[in-house]
Amino acid sequence: MSERTERSEGREGMPGQRAMTEKKIVRPYGDTTGDGMVQVSFTLPVPHDKRAEGAAVQLANKMGIDPAMLVHAKQMGDGFTFFVVYGRVNHLVDLDKVQVVERDFPLLSAKEVNTVVKQKMRRKLSVVGACIGTDAHTVGIDAILNVKGIAGEKGLEYYRELKVTNLGAQVSVPELVEAARREKADAVLVSQVVTQRDAHLHNTREMSAAFREAMPAGKRPLLIVGGPRFDETMTGELGVDRIFGRGTTPGEVASYLVHALITEKKARA
Repeated sequence: MSERTERSEGREGMPGQRAMTEKKIVRPYGDTTGDGMVQVSFTLPVPHDKRAEGAAVQLANKMGIDPAMLVHAKQMGDGFTFFVVYGRVNHLVDLDKVQVVERDFPLLSAKEVNTVVKQKMRRKLSVVGACIGTDAHTVGIDAILNVKGIAGEKGLEYYRELKVTNLGAQVSVPELVEAARREKADAVLVSQVVTQRDAHLHNTREMSAAFREAMPAGKRPLLIVGGPRFDETMTGELGVDRIFGRGTTPGEVASYLVHALITEKKARA
Protein backbone atom coordinates (compact mmCIF):
# COMPACT_ATOMS: atom_id res chain seq x y z
CA MET A 1 0.00 0.00 0.00
CA SER A 2 1.31 3.44 -0.85
CA GLU A 3 2.05 5.79 2.04
CA ARG A 4 0.04 8.53 0.39
CA THR A 5 -2.61 9.05 -2.22
CA GLU A 6 -1.95 12.02 -4.42
CA ARG A 7 -4.63 14.11 -6.08
CA SER A 8 -3.49 16.34 -8.91
CA GLU A 9 -5.56 19.40 -9.74
CA GLY A 10 -5.72 20.92 -13.20
CA ARG A 11 -2.51 22.61 -14.22
CA GLU A 12 -4.14 25.52 -16.00
CA GLY A 13 -2.95 28.98 -15.05
CA MET A 14 0.60 30.08 -14.40
CA PRO A 15 3.24 28.02 -16.21
CA GLY A 16 5.02 25.64 -13.89
CA GLN A 17 2.17 25.69 -11.35
CA ARG A 18 2.68 22.74 -8.97
CA ALA A 19 -0.06 20.17 -8.58
CA MET A 20 -1.69 20.12 -5.17
CA THR A 21 -1.06 17.01 -3.11
CA GLU A 22 -3.39 15.73 -0.43
CA LYS A 23 -2.13 13.07 1.95
CA LYS A 24 -4.67 10.37 2.70
CA ILE A 25 -2.48 7.61 4.14
CA VAL A 26 0.09 8.59 6.77
CA ARG A 27 2.47 6.89 9.18
CA PRO A 28 4.23 8.17 12.33
CA TYR A 29 7.21 10.49 11.99
CA GLY A 30 10.25 10.39 14.26
CA ASP A 31 13.61 11.20 12.67
CA THR A 32 12.71 11.17 8.97
CA THR A 33 9.41 11.42 7.12
CA GLY A 34 7.51 8.14 7.11
CA ASP A 35 9.97 6.24 9.30
CA GLY A 36 7.16 4.99 11.55
CA MET A 37 8.95 5.80 14.80
CA VAL A 38 6.85 6.17 17.97
CA GLN A 39 7.48 6.59 21.68
CA VAL A 40 5.26 4.98 24.32
CA SER A 41 5.30 4.92 28.10
CA PHE A 42 3.72 2.48 30.54
CA THR A 43 4.07 0.94 34.01
CA LEU A 44 4.45 -2.75 34.81
CA PRO A 45 3.77 -4.24 38.27
CA VAL A 46 7.30 -5.61 38.64
CA PRO A 47 10.43 -4.36 40.45
CA HIS A 48 13.11 -2.80 38.26
CA ASP A 49 15.66 -5.36 37.10
CA LYS A 50 16.89 -6.88 33.85
CA ARG A 51 13.89 -9.20 33.59
CA ALA A 52 11.54 -6.24 33.98
CA GLU A 53 13.32 -4.43 31.15
CA GLY A 54 13.01 -7.53 28.97
CA ALA A 55 9.33 -7.72 29.79
CA ALA A 56 8.88 -4.11 28.70
CA VAL A 57 10.55 -4.79 25.35
CA GLN A 58 8.45 -7.94 24.89
CA LEU A 59 5.26 -5.98 25.54
CA ALA A 60 6.34 -3.31 23.06
CA ASN A 61 7.00 -6.02 20.44
CA LYS A 62 3.49 -7.40 20.98
CA MET A 63 2.15 -3.88 20.46
CA GLY A 64 3.75 -3.91 17.01
CA ILE A 65 6.87 -1.91 17.89
CA ASP A 66 9.82 -3.67 16.23
CA PRO A 67 12.61 -3.05 16.82
CA ALA A 68 11.81 -1.70 20.29
CA MET A 69 14.47 0.25 22.20
CA LEU A 70 14.14 0.76 25.94
CA VAL A 71 15.18 4.37 26.55
CA HIS A 72 14.09 4.84 30.17
CA ALA A 73 13.23 2.66 33.17
CA LYS A 74 12.63 3.84 36.72
CA GLN A 75 11.38 2.14 39.88
CA MET A 76 8.03 3.60 40.98
CA GLY A 77 7.59 2.51 44.59
CA ASP A 78 7.59 -1.10 45.72
CA GLY A 79 7.02 -3.57 42.90
CA PHE A 80 6.34 -1.12 40.04
CA THR A 81 8.54 0.16 37.20
CA PHE A 82 7.88 2.94 34.70
CA PHE A 83 9.21 2.49 31.14
CA VAL A 84 9.65 4.56 28.01
CA VAL A 85 10.15 2.63 24.76
CA TYR A 86 11.08 4.00 21.33
CA GLY A 87 10.78 2.07 18.07
CA ARG A 88 9.21 1.53 14.68
CA VAL A 89 5.64 0.52 13.81
CA ASN A 90 4.42 -0.51 10.39
CA HIS A 91 0.85 0.63 10.89
CA LEU A 92 -0.65 3.17 8.50
CA VAL A 93 -3.44 5.64 9.23
CA ASP A 94 -6.17 6.23 6.65
CA LEU A 95 -7.30 9.80 7.24
CA ASP A 96 -10.53 9.17 5.34
CA LYS A 97 -11.56 6.63 7.98
CA VAL A 98 -10.83 8.81 11.01
CA GLN A 99 -14.02 9.48 12.99
CA VAL A 100 -14.23 12.61 15.10
CA VAL A 101 -16.98 14.91 16.34
CA GLU A 102 -16.72 18.10 14.32
CA ARG A 103 -18.02 21.36 15.76
CA ASP A 104 -21.40 21.86 14.09
CA PHE A 105 -22.17 25.31 15.45
CA PRO A 106 -20.61 28.76 14.98
CA LEU A 107 -18.38 30.27 17.65
CA LEU A 108 -19.98 33.40 19.08
CA SER A 109 -18.50 36.23 21.10
CA ALA A 110 -19.80 36.93 24.61
CA LYS A 111 -21.68 39.93 23.24
CA GLU A 112 -23.34 37.81 20.54
CA VAL A 113 -24.32 35.13 23.06
CA ASN A 114 -25.87 37.71 25.35
CA THR A 115 -27.77 39.33 22.48
CA VAL A 116 -29.25 36.06 21.21
CA VAL A 117 -30.29 34.91 24.69
CA LYS A 118 -31.87 38.26 25.53
CA GLN A 119 -33.75 38.53 22.25
CA LYS A 120 -34.86 34.93 21.86
CA MET A 121 -35.31 33.60 25.40
CA ARG A 122 -36.24 36.92 27.05
CA ARG A 123 -34.88 35.61 30.32
CA LYS A 124 -31.54 34.47 31.66
CA LEU A 125 -30.28 31.09 30.49
CA SER A 126 -29.81 28.95 33.61
CA VAL A 127 -26.71 26.75 33.87
CA VAL A 128 -25.89 24.39 36.76
CA GLY A 129 -22.40 22.88 36.97
CA ALA A 130 -20.68 20.39 39.25
CA CYS A 131 -18.15 17.61 39.70
CA ILE A 132 -20.14 14.52 40.68
CA GLY A 133 -19.36 11.38 42.66
CA THR A 134 -16.05 11.40 44.52
CA ASP A 135 -14.39 13.65 41.94
CA ALA A 136 -12.85 16.61 43.76
CA HIS A 137 -11.00 18.12 40.78
CA THR A 138 -12.79 21.43 40.15
CA VAL A 139 -10.17 22.98 37.85
CA GLY A 140 -12.11 22.01 34.73
CA ILE A 141 -15.57 23.10 35.83
CA ASP A 142 -14.16 26.30 37.35
CA ALA A 143 -12.34 27.14 34.11
CA ILE A 144 -15.64 26.99 32.23
CA LEU A 145 -17.93 28.59 34.82
CA ASN A 146 -15.91 31.04 36.94
CA VAL A 147 -15.60 34.59 35.70
CA LYS A 148 -11.78 34.32 35.62
CA GLY A 149 -12.11 31.61 32.94
CA ILE A 150 -9.01 30.15 31.33
CA ALA A 151 -6.19 31.35 29.06
CA GLY A 152 -7.50 34.91 29.04
CA GLU A 153 -11.06 33.91 28.12
CA LYS A 154 -13.82 34.75 30.61
CA GLY A 155 -16.01 31.99 32.05
CA LEU A 156 -19.79 31.76 31.81
CA GLU A 157 -20.29 33.87 34.93
CA TYR A 158 -19.04 36.78 32.81
CA TYR A 159 -22.02 36.47 30.43
CA ARG A 160 -24.69 38.82 31.79
CA GLU A 161 -27.56 36.84 30.24
CA LEU A 162 -26.45 33.55 31.81
CA LYS A 163 -27.37 32.58 35.35
CA VAL A 164 -24.62 30.25 36.61
CA THR A 165 -24.82 27.98 39.65
CA ASN A 166 -21.54 26.21 40.46
CA LEU A 167 -22.13 23.43 42.99
CA GLY A 168 -18.44 22.59 43.29
CA ALA A 169 -16.97 19.15 43.95
CA GLN A 170 -18.17 15.75 45.16
CA VAL A 171 -21.83 16.45 44.43
CA SER A 172 -24.14 13.44 44.53
CA VAL A 173 -26.40 12.77 41.57
CA PRO A 174 -29.61 13.32 43.62
CA GLU A 175 -28.21 16.68 44.79
CA LEU A 176 -27.47 17.63 41.19
CA VAL A 177 -30.96 16.71 40.02
CA GLU A 178 -32.53 18.68 42.87
CA ALA A 179 -30.37 21.73 42.14
CA ALA A 180 -31.27 21.57 38.44
CA ARG A 181 -34.94 21.46 39.35
CA ARG A 182 -34.61 24.28 41.89
CA GLU A 183 -32.65 26.55 39.52
CA LYS A 184 -34.88 25.64 36.54
CA ALA A 185 -31.72 24.71 34.68
CA ASP A 186 -31.63 24.88 30.91
CA ALA A 187 -28.32 23.02 30.93
CA VAL A 188 -26.33 20.90 33.38
CA LEU A 189 -22.54 20.86 33.01
CA VAL A 190 -20.59 18.06 34.69
CA SER A 191 -16.79 17.81 34.80
CA GLN A 192 -15.13 14.44 35.39
CA VAL A 193 -11.37 14.13 35.76
CA VAL A 194 -11.05 10.98 37.86
CA THR A 195 -11.09 8.00 35.49
CA GLN A 196 -9.88 5.05 37.59
CA ARG A 197 -12.04 1.99 36.94
CA ASP A 198 -13.99 4.11 34.42
CA ALA A 199 -15.50 6.17 37.24
CA HIS A 200 -16.26 9.02 34.83
CA LEU A 201 -18.35 6.71 32.64
CA HIS A 202 -20.23 5.13 35.53
CA ASN A 203 -21.00 8.53 37.05
CA THR A 204 -22.21 9.93 33.74
CA ARG A 205 -24.52 6.98 33.10
CA GLU A 206 -25.91 7.29 36.63
CA MET A 207 -26.53 11.00 36.11
CA SER A 208 -28.29 10.64 32.76
CA ALA A 209 -30.46 7.81 34.10
CA ALA A 210 -31.42 9.91 37.13
CA PHE A 211 -32.49 12.84 34.98
CA ARG A 212 -34.51 10.60 32.67
CA GLU A 213 -36.30 9.15 35.69
CA ALA A 214 -36.85 12.48 37.46
CA MET A 215 -37.98 14.64 34.53
CA PRO A 216 -40.05 14.08 31.38
CA ALA A 217 -38.27 14.33 28.05
CA GLY A 218 -39.52 17.83 27.23
CA LYS A 219 -38.58 19.21 30.64
CA ARG A 220 -35.04 17.84 31.02
CA PRO A 221 -32.10 20.23 30.79
CA LEU A 222 -29.29 19.69 28.32
CA LEU A 223 -26.82 17.23 29.82
CA ILE A 224 -23.23 18.12 29.01
CA VAL A 225 -20.11 16.40 30.33
CA GLY A 226 -16.47 17.24 29.91
CA GLY A 227 -13.06 15.92 30.83
CA PRO A 228 -9.73 14.91 29.31
CA ARG A 229 -10.53 11.18 29.06
CA PHE A 230 -13.97 11.26 27.48
CA ASP A 231 -14.58 9.94 23.96
CA GLU A 232 -16.64 12.62 22.24
CA THR A 233 -18.45 10.02 20.11
CA MET A 234 -20.08 8.35 23.16
CA THR A 235 -22.96 10.79 23.70
CA GLY A 236 -25.63 8.22 22.81
CA GLU A 237 -24.05 5.47 24.88
CA LEU A 238 -23.73 7.71 27.93
CA GLY A 239 -27.16 9.30 27.52
CA VAL A 240 -25.95 12.91 27.30
CA ASP A 241 -26.40 15.65 24.73
CA ARG A 242 -22.78 16.71 24.32
CA ILE A 243 -19.29 15.70 25.39
CA PHE A 244 -16.45 18.20 25.47
CA GLY A 245 -12.84 17.03 25.60
CA ARG A 246 -9.57 18.62 26.62
CA GLY A 247 -8.89 22.17 25.46
CA THR A 248 -12.55 23.22 25.50
CA THR A 249 -13.07 26.94 26.14
CA PRO A 250 -15.96 28.78 27.84
CA GLY A 251 -16.78 30.40 24.51
CA GLU A 252 -17.28 27.00 22.87
CA VAL A 253 -19.64 25.91 25.63
CA ALA A 254 -21.61 29.16 25.54
CA SER A 255 -21.89 28.96 21.75
CA TYR A 256 -23.14 25.37 21.98
CA LEU A 257 -25.78 26.35 24.54
CA VAL A 258 -27.12 29.02 22.19
CA HIS A 259 -27.04 26.59 19.28
CA ALA A 260 -28.78 23.72 21.09
CA LEU A 261 -31.29 25.68 23.16
CA ILE A 262 -32.21 28.43 20.71
CA THR A 263 -30.99 28.02 17.13
CA GLU A 264 -31.57 24.28 16.74
CA LYS A 265 -34.78 24.35 18.76
CA LYS A 266 -36.18 27.07 16.51
CA ALA A 267 -35.18 25.11 13.39
CA ARG A 268 -37.13 22.07 14.64
CA ALA A 269 -40.23 24.13 15.45
